[in-house]
Amino acid sequence: MSTKRDYYEVLGVQKGASKDEIKKSYRKLAMQYHPDRNPDNKEAEAKFKEASEAADVLLDDDKKARYDQFGHAGMNGGMGGGPGGFGGGFQGDFGDFGDIFGDIFGDMLGGGRRGGRGGGRSRGRPGDDLQMGIDIDFSEAAFGVEKTISLTKNVKCETCNGSGAKAGSTPTTCDYCNGHGEVRRQQGFFTVSSTCPKCNGSGQMIKDPCGTCNGAGKKKKKVDLQVKIPAGIDQGQRLKLSGEGDAGVQGGPNGDLYVVINIKPHEIFERDEFDVHCTVPISFTQAALGAEMEVPTLSGKVALKIPAGTQSGVKMRLKGKGIQRLGGYGQGDQIVTVHVETPTKLNSEQKELLKRLSELDHNSNPMSRGFFDKVKDLFQ
Repeated sequence: MSTKRDYYEVLGVQKGASKDEIKKSYRKLAMQYHPDRNPDNKEAEAKFKEASEAADVLLDDDKKARYDQFGHAGMNGGMGGGPGGFGGGFQGDFGDFGDIFGDIFGDMLGGGRRGGRGGGRSRGRPGDDLQMGIDIDFSEAAFGVEKTISLTKNVKCETCNGSGAKAGSTPTTCDYCNGHGEVRRQQGFFTVSSTCPKCNGSGQMIKDPCGTCNGAGKKKKKVDLQVKIPAGIDQGQRLKLSGEGDAGVQGGPNGDLYVVINIKPHEIFERDEFDVHCTVPISFTQAALGAEMEVPTLSGKVALKIPAGTQSGVKMRLKGKGIQRLGGYGQGDQIVTVHVETPTKLNSEQKELLKRLSELDHNSNPMSRGFFDKVKDLFQ
């Protein structure tokens, strides 16, 4: 009788589990028991092999079908060295299982390499991305502007041209990794690669460093850059300046610079996406009799007609007087909110006129009349 545990039990999944469920369970166990994370731990290594064997079978449709029908007996023969194909290392096409290995190794070795390079390791390391903020005026955000920004960043050392070596000398090949920038070691039946600790992945050693950059290949420098800010940009949005971040190392690409937009508040206008809002005060008589007045917009003053009987809080729309949409496709509107002001300082003549108006003001306030009619009906 076989002493092997059931493969589904090993991975902690039900017999009808999907491939995604099997992958997820195996990945968790592999990360937990991988020999690289558990050096000299025979129990962890055994559990890792057991989980890997189970996943190798259950992620292969043919093997899984034989296992579901015959159990462990169906795994004997024709599958490489020993049950589950684990005698002398994995055999054949791994398919989904191989993809999981790539994910696990990527996590343990710090993730994928920048730039999407496949195959061999690149000695050059990319520079860091940088981020800085810039303040602009409300109108500059609306119409666009070009700004000069200053920042201090790492640039390629001009003395050694980024090599890090003193003039007349050159870097030598790292004798620990033989110039590969990585070292490999055997862990169980896996070969695991990691960054060379001696050259930090560059594959080179600098015995006679540059006096300007002390072998770093880069140095701090204050630079001025021109930034073109497009019309319609909004608060918190970022502009990407490719290649304007920190310098790369050993020929690696520069990082990028991200400029975060901060729009200073306006005294009159507020923004709602691409519409502009403002509140315009008018007098009681202008609201009652109607008037034509000038109101401010981003592009200058325009005439606005106030109809007779305008109520406080009424909104009026000025088409096309808002902010240009990013990309130049159309323009928002300006929304004018009318605020009817109540007089606070009246002379005796004004008071007399308002008293006379109050005596005559029985049927000229439709909102009040309707409101008090409702109140009367409510308490009858």
